[in-house]
Amino acid sequence: MSSPQIRQLALQGAAVILVLSIAWPYYGFQATAMPWRETSLAIGAAALLFATLSRQPWWWRAIHTAFMPLVWFTHNLAIDPGWFLFAAILLLLVYRGALTGQVPLYLSNRQTVSALAELLAERGPSRFLDIGAGIGRTTVPLADHFPDSHFTGYENAPLTWLAGFLLSRGRPNIHWRCEDLWQAGLGDYDLVYAFLSPAPMPRLWDKVCAEMKPGSLFVSNSFAVPGRAPDRVIEVDCTPPRPLYCYQL
Repeated sequence: MSSPQIRQLALQGAAVILVLSIAWPYYGFQATAMPWRETSLAIGAAALLFATLSRQPWWWRAIHTAFMPLVWFTHNLAIDPGWFLFAAILLLLVYRGALTGQVPLYLSNRQTVSALAELLAERGPSRFLDIGAGIGRTTVPLADHFPDSHFTGYENAPLTWLAGFLLSRGRPNIHWRCEDLWQAGLGDYDLVYAFLSPAPMPRLWDKVCAEMKPGSLFVSNSFAVPGRAPDRVIEVDCTPPRPLYCYQL
């Protein structure tokens, strides 16, 4: 287990220990049953506080807040344990990036694809790489629009990768790979596109600088590289705002 996951477990565990260390003695001295609903809500509030103080991304704050109340809620539903195993496996198959690399499943919208199409039109036939390609909502329409360009998508969540693979079938200018983004070699591409999260951006920028060739373009959707001013920002006309931060190598 990597350090980000250990950190999140530690935050949730600290919230549980804090609340139970207060609640158990209090209700024990009164010889009354523990009100587990209120206790779970208190744990969620404490976990939110810890996640906020440690500056966790918004999705981790939401997970920490909801986790223990949802445990209490599902416990009262008396659901067969097999369904929990099924749900855990399904989440891993779809959201593996969020669990292993703090990268949620973000899907690029049509306005973003149009903006990327304009960039590709400016550059002519290109080799395009989408790291964290999801189900192919970026690569598939671009490949249809630019048959003379070549498109590669990296996706490490198995079920998400399978959806993208099926959607991209029959297009000879798409290469769909079920691999982690850190295994992608960036040196062969003219434009590399990422829609990830703030967490991996510093490390990804180091990889970009080390591997991408001069004259190539790195484009990050919504998340700028910390400490590095973009060469161009494309304001995509959508809600919520999804600016494209462009970095010329």
